[in-house]
Amino acid sequence: MTPGLWAHAGETTTVWPGRNWPLGSTWRPEATNFAVYAPRARAAWLCLYGDGEDATERRIELTEHSLGIWHCAVPDLPTGTRYGYRMDGEWEPGRGLRFNVDKLLLDPYAKAVSGTLTPGPAIFGHDVDAPEERSTLDSAPYVPRSVVVDDTFDWGDDVKHGRRWRDTVIYELHVKGMTRLHDRVPEELRGTYAGLATPAVTDYLRDLGVTAVELLPVHQFFSEPALAENGLVNYWGYNSLAFFAPHNAYSASGDRGEQVREFKEMVKAFHAAGLEVYLDVVYNHTAEAGPLGPTLSFRGLDDLGYYQRVDAADVVEAMVADDTGSPTDTYWDVTGCGNTVDATHTQSLRMILDSLRYWVNEMHVDGFRFDLLSALTRTDQRVDMGSHLLTAIGQDPVLRHVKLIAEPWDASMDGYRVGEFPPPWVEWNDQYRDTMRDFWRGHTSGVRTVATRLAGSSDLYADDGRSPYASVNFITAHDGFTLRDLVSYDHKHNEANGEGNRDGTDNNRSWNCGVEGETDDADILALRRRQAANLMASLCFSNGVPMLTAGDERGRTQGGNNNAYGQDNEISWIDWRPDDAWLDVYEITKTALRIRRDHPALRQRHWFEGRPTIRGGPKDLAWLHPSGREMTGDDWHDDGLQAFGMFVSGDPLRAPGPRGEQQHDTSFVIWLNASAHDVEVTLPENDWVDSGEIVLSTDPDNPIGTPVKSGSTLVQEARSVLVMREVK
Repeated sequence: MTPGLWAHAGETTTVWPGRNWPLGSTWRPEATNFAVYAPRARAAWLCLYGDGEDATERRIELTEHSLGIWHCAVPDLPTGTRYGYRMDGEWEPGRGLRFNVDKLLLDPYAKAVSGTLTPGPAIFGHDVDAPEERSTLDSAPYVPRSVVVDDTFDWGDDVKHGRRWRDTVIYELHVKGMTRLHDRVPEELRGTYAGLATPAVTDYLRDLGVTAVELLPVHQFFSEPALAENGLVNYWGYNSLAFFAPHNAYSASGDRGEQVREFKEMVKAFHAAGLEVYLDVVYNHTAEAGPLGPTLSFRGLDDLGYYQRVDAADVVEAMVADDTGSPTDTYWDVTGCGNTVDATHTQSLRMILDSLRYWVNEMHVDGFRFDLLSALTRTDQRVDMGSHLLTAIGQDPVLRHVKLIAEPWDASMDGYRVGEFPPPWVEWNDQYRDTMRDFWRGHTSGVRTVATRLAGSSDLYADDGRSPYASVNFITAHDGFTLRDLVSYDHKHNEANGEGNRDGTDNNRSWNCGVEGETDDADILALRRRQAANLMASLCFSNGVPMLTAGDERGRTQGGNNNAYGQDNEISWIDWRPDDAWLDVYEITKTALRIRRDHPALRQRHWFEGRPTIRGGPKDLAWLHPSGREMTGDDWHDDGLQAFGMFVSGDPLRAPGPRGEQQHDTSFVIWLNASAHDVEVTLPENDWVDSGEIVLSTDPDNPIGTPVKSGSTLVQEARSVLVMREVK
């Protein structure tokens, strides 16, 4: 420790005035600047913590206060120093004023966090037995600390790939769950950022054919106290508290700033392997939950500014009574988590934008998937596509050029806005998910909507000028059944969550193929694997951006649990052992992604028009009846039709090359038979495709390599996919 930094007991360190920007702690060899936004506080203290004998708290009263920001600079402060804030002011919860000097607060701009949260009465700003009263318990022994970090890092020749959306394949994964059981990752690195950076992971992903990883939340998060009481943790991480700090539990090297370096090394390794990195970000709510939740950071700094209230126009006067008649703040919640961040407030909006730019500029990430984005677009509590946040990001010179993915809904009825977000946003398309699940389980009325989803969901995205890649297509995600469970269970089995199997959706659109859960029946197992392969193949050959969920390609199961957010154990972790892996599904997925990558006809940026690209040429897209003719109006309204074909012309393509040149590719016919019966299909007779071969098949009677000719007929097995490529 630097001599003279820590004074004797009861004394404080020498400080400089510092400045009110940038927010957070900014380390320099001569001094570290501290700045925190708390405009309504009457007094503020910076609390510093050393190590060993110096681990006691040292308070520095902040005297500089400008533009709502308290600030100072502490000379000769080493990196790794832990700190927090204490604020004093009015205690009137019904008016959004919750200042309590007995609560140690995390810096919202902390770049690293040390320690964890220990549930107990002391972490609450109010008395747990009398919520209207201020708690006098000191929270410091039970809450994490912010960390002073040196941002210096040698990025070397790291290059962001800037891959086009139409060339992108996303792989959604959990940092810990991806490698916790991986036998080819060094044991000490399993479940960490460093574990993800190993060749065992990067080589696997590159070989599979994905181009980007989407990491479940890595902003520092904490488990809800109620979860801890049930012996569970928030495994998924959708309970953020520090939007600049990589989650410390995923670090193999320590939590005193080492997690920042380790995260950067992981990103650098992914980039070197040709993979982009997207973050699943949760700015819509924080870990402080509802008005009776803990006071950890925002609530103790500016509760009135950070969180939305029931009546934004009259928030100072708004008060309601709880069951005991005690005054309680009127939080407005469309996240289902107790609070909603107010992105119309200048500082909240600034924090979100500063966080995004930090992860792009300093951490080199390539994009973001926004959890419950509709909650952040609210103006006067109504969803507004011209909102502060969307407008600010759209004009930001850094953020408008990164990958931006919306989860286009929140926890309210009016928050569902699939197809409505403006460019440059793309969206999770749950209508694609539901349609394809229903089709392959035999629950569709005809194939009209299925064809629309395969072709890019023009009904959702073409009307506002967006391209097919505005649709992020997925069959599964972290939330819900895995792919294996989707074809193995008719019902959820969430007993391990401790909520009496009441949690999780009942709208799974799944089919167990005849037996609920695991079975030794060889015929049922074969059918399940074929159904999984059908779903994967459909995803890979649909127009739009495919997103795979980690482990689906190898048959990962959660035992029928469709809401495993609290299961930090083998229910959620990927089992890398080959004995029960569905490696045939892996091979189908890998083959489908390779074909997609090699053929631009299967990942076009223009909408199909159903007419020739050039005079005398073939239609760019034609839908085929099993008899070999084009689909008619009556066919589209045939509710019993469950098998059809999709002809995609590759010669020529509608999109020009980089210099305006005409592009050429081979053509494809994709046959999908979701019926329970074998179907006789006839290849159309035309002048464009004379002969071809099967390049992907889930039908064992028509294997890869089988030659086909125009006008020929074959029998396609029930519930199977055949992909035929033109041979010139």
